[in-house]
Amino acid sequence: MSAKAKAKPRIESADVGTASKTLWKRLLTLGPGLITGAADDDPSGISTYSVAGASTGFSMLWLALLTTPMMAVVQGMCARIGMVTGLGLAANIRKSVPIGLAYAIGAIVVVANTFNVGADFAGMAASAHMVVPVIPALAWDVFFGLALMAGLVFLSYRRIASFLKYLTMTLFAYIVTAFILHPNWGQVLRHLVVPEVRLDRTWITTAMGVLGTTITPYLFFWQSDLEVEEEKAAGRATVAERRGATDEEIRNAHFDVNVGMLFSNLVMFFIITTTALALFSHGHRNIQSAQDAAEALRPLAGNFAYLLFTLGMVGTGLLAIPALAGSSAYVAAEMLAFRREGLDETPNRAPRFYAVLIAGVAIGLLMPFAHIDPIRALYWAAVLNGVVSVPLIFLIIRIANNAGIMGKWRNSIAANAWSWLTFLLMAGTAVALFAV
Repeated sequence: MSAKAKAKPRIESADVGTASKTLWKRLLTLGPGLITGAADDDPSGISTYSVAGASTGFSMLWLALLTTPMMAVVQGMCARIGMVTGLGLAANIRKSVPIGLAYAIGAIVVVANTFNVGADFAGMAASAHMVVPVIPALAWDVFFGLALMAGLVFLSYRRIASFLKYLTMTLFAYIVTAFILHPNWGQVLRHLVVPEVRLDRTWITTAMGVLGTTITPYLFFWQSDLEVEEEKAAGRATVAERRGATDEEIRNAHFDVNVGMLFSNLVMFFIITTTALALFSHGHRNIQSAQDAAEALRPLAGNFAYLLFTLGMVGTGLLAIPALAGSSAYVAAEMLAFRREGLDETPNRAPRFYAVLIAGVAIGLLMPFAHIDPIRALYWAAVLNGVVSVPLIFLIIRIANNAGIMGKWRNSIAANAWSWLTFLLMAGTAVALFAV
């Protein structure tokens, strides 16, 4: 019997057994999907959603509803690709397209990730400084950077995954903040289910930023590589041992992804609701970041809401930066065919992988010192992510429908319908961005 004939355990779920038939047992299998979904709500994402709510009110709430199944389908494809092939998404893309195109895609993803890391460090440092103003923001920047580098170098994948899962709890701060403001839920829900589109450049560019920070390339690579890391942590060291998947493994992975994406977009929904209610409706419409939103919230919702909104930025940054820098390292390792890769390897066994990983964190850490405007970096990183998502989603759909690669786990009719709808939405928004 091959190793793949048995269901592989996922992080912290070895004692669950092979039959996850109850909700509690399914919850114990949560791992890569939950971590990936929560990492989507990073400080740059929170700033983008805050700007969207403050500048356009409730008009973009429907995107939270629409993009939930879209994210679930795209991330589900990425998870299956990693599980079935035993390789990350970048390695599969490298095999599927001309090498020059593969390198170009990889380079764009790494550049966008690095700008995102810098914007996230700036957001975390500014938030920590707002709470503890006696410590300069740049000192917080260095502290967070060194702490994250030490954790990524010295902790095993299992320890990192467990830590990231606990950090997802910080996102509840944004849900609590919305309830503190006592919104008119009838009005909010109406905007959630009734689409509103404005054809002015500001609205379309903001929408592209929202889509780009929600359906974003680094999550595609991070999801597939976390699935591979799960298999390595279960003892499957070679590609041959990891290739293939059982019915239960796929069911658990889809449940994990669906919960993660629902949680991610639930947070998006509450951030837009909070800023639309507290800022847009009170005329505070020209904010540039989540820190601006927190400062504007303070006189309207009190110190507790201010602290929740601000400290949430620190927790989400600690969660997202490993995903961003890790995604870049996996992309570089798979595109350039490094001999060894992965967070479960030690730096002396995978030196080039860790060199890219630490470089991504270090460059992001130094960006605030270079006086690069983090808000403009964040804005254009989100727009760039939205544009590069279009060809990436196309390639993911191609791989997920390739019977020679995926076998019986190629896309269903429903998955294809949602994935092509996602592709058309992202492509249409990108075209509108340049046309308007």
